[in-house]
Amino acid sequence: MSTQGRAVDDGTDRGRAIVQRLAHELRTARIDRGLTQDDVSGATGISRSRESLIERALADVDVVQWSRLLAAVGLELSVQTFPTGSPVRDQAHAALLERLRGRLHRTVRWATEVPMPVPYDLRAWDALTRGAGWAIAVEAETRPRDVQALERRIALKQRDSGMEHAILLLKDSRNNRALARLHSEHLATRLPVPGRRAIELLAAGVFPGGNSLILL
Repeated sequence: MSTQGRAVDDGTDRGRAIVQRLAHELRTARIDRGLTQDDVSGATGISRSRESLIERALADVDVVQWSRLLAAVGLELSVQTFPTGSPVRDQAHAALLERLRGRLHRTVRWATEVPMPVPYDLRAWDALTRGAGWAIAVEAETRPRDVQALERRIALKQRDSGMEHAILLLKDSRNNRALARLHSEHLATRLPVPGRRAIELLAAGVFPGGNSLILL
């Protein structure tokens, strides 16, 4: 199974665990406050039979219904999201990675969806290239909106994975070229090796010498 497939399965497991916890908290709070299922049903407009199923985590419930039910027993629902793993990628993303792979010298090894060497860390590098005595991680994007945020994400992954060098691989499009020009001064500091030069060296099986922004 791919890293992204595992991340989706982990998301399913987390979702089920959250539902189990909410159901337990709903039932516990109702009983603690001396309320019956009929009381909660009357206050929320949800039938008693459905409310009973919800308390046993046996019914599909949307966020609004959870919020109403929990409010009826004196609880407030709070929902937050946190960045963890890599998102599901589309065919354009896979094609972009393949374009870079096609430029590499035959001696350069290539692997995709390389997980972080940190327990329980769901992030992964999109790809990893390896030559004789060197390795470069690859992070690819087809339609980035915030290049600086993307660069910071790469820097954090480098820090946490111990990867000294990385390539930011962008689809060669009008919008992406404009983004690169807009942030050229900042990117030149973090990704100093020109993309064309990096491609030339990788095509020869040679280490590019540092971080690089490549448009393909």
